[in-house]
Amino acid sequence: MSGQLQSAAQDPKALNPPPQSHGSQGDLSGDDVNAIDRLQQAYADLRRELSRVIVGQAEAIEQLAICFFARRNALLVGVPGLAKTLLVGKFAETLSLSFSRIQFTPDLMPMDITGTDILQDTAEGRREFQFVRGPVFANVVLADEINRAPPKTQAALLEAMQEGNVTVLGKEFALPSPFMVLATQNPVEQEGTYPLPEAQLDRFMSLIELGYPSEAEEIQIARMTTGERQPVLDSLLSVEQILSHQEVVRRVPVPDHLYEFAAKLVRQTRPDGGTAPDWLIPLVAWGAGPRAVQSLILGAKSRAALYGSYMVRQEDILAVASPVLSHRLVLTFAAQAERITAREIIAKLI
Repeated sequence: MSGQLQSAAQDPKALNPPPQSHGSQGDLSGDDVNAIDRLQQAYADLRRELSRVIVGQAEAIEQLAICFFARRNALLVGVPGLAKTLLVGKFAETLSLSFSRIQFTPDLMPMDITGTDILQDTAEGRREFQFVRGPVFANVVLADEINRAPPKTQAALLEAMQEGNVTVLGKEFALPSPFMVLATQNPVEQEGTYPLPEAQLDRFMSLIELGYPSEAEEIQIARMTTGERQPVLDSLLSVEQILSHQEVVRRVPVPDHLYEFAAKLVRQTRPDGGTAPDWLIPLVAWGAGPRAVQSLILGAKSRAALYGSYMVRQEDILAVASPVLSHRLVLTFAAQAERITAREIIAKLI
């Protein structure tokens, strides 16, 4: 029995054959099965290509890919020097996507992100206002240290995340597709920052934490970055292929009991709903909202497809639970005083 489970862990298809899904969304078609197989191969190629310049950070790469193919945004947290900018830039490079980086500062204005109308001379000798696009008009946007900009500037980016367009002087401009925002926060220095309110944090599907590398990885990083120039990565997917993969992720079936499992897990984080365990109530002031359930299901669908599974499994939900829920919990002073983190609370729940 243990050998069967081990082989199933190595090959998710062993537990998830394509013919029957028994989910509430119906079975996958033959074309969808083939599309998931192609996505699994593309994800394996993506990890291999990124490993040419990114050492370690396997979990961060996985969560980044899950958010991207689920058409959601993510928040990256890590101390300086952990290659957050390099990871996002190379991720966009391997997927043939345009990339822009915005360094958030206290004096950054909304028009510095969205763009604005500028008076220009036309060929006929007249002067007209022409819209000059800002750095948000890219497929992958890195918002570096988003908490250093004032709320008005943060709101300009959050509108783009939620609506898929920007409004400048009363006119709407559609953003390119696919579109993803990756915002970073520095967990070390919080002086002079404008922390994101809980309602804005809720718009990010996952909180991806990047940790220090191991000693062996740190030695490898030093060897790679102090020698010759870094390699140019191959482009693996076209925009049309990416959009097709994002569509098939939405069609991955979810068994009914896993919808119930995701909802019950989120409801257990709410201390005032009568659904939380007794030990959690003094530690959490506010729990996760309905967006968390949606993100759990979408993240599980994306992870299942990336690993070549034709149906969402419980392990897919558990794998995305901590990144999806950790930034949605508001801890009490008692939890902070005891240095209990949201991730530890979620780990105990699951």
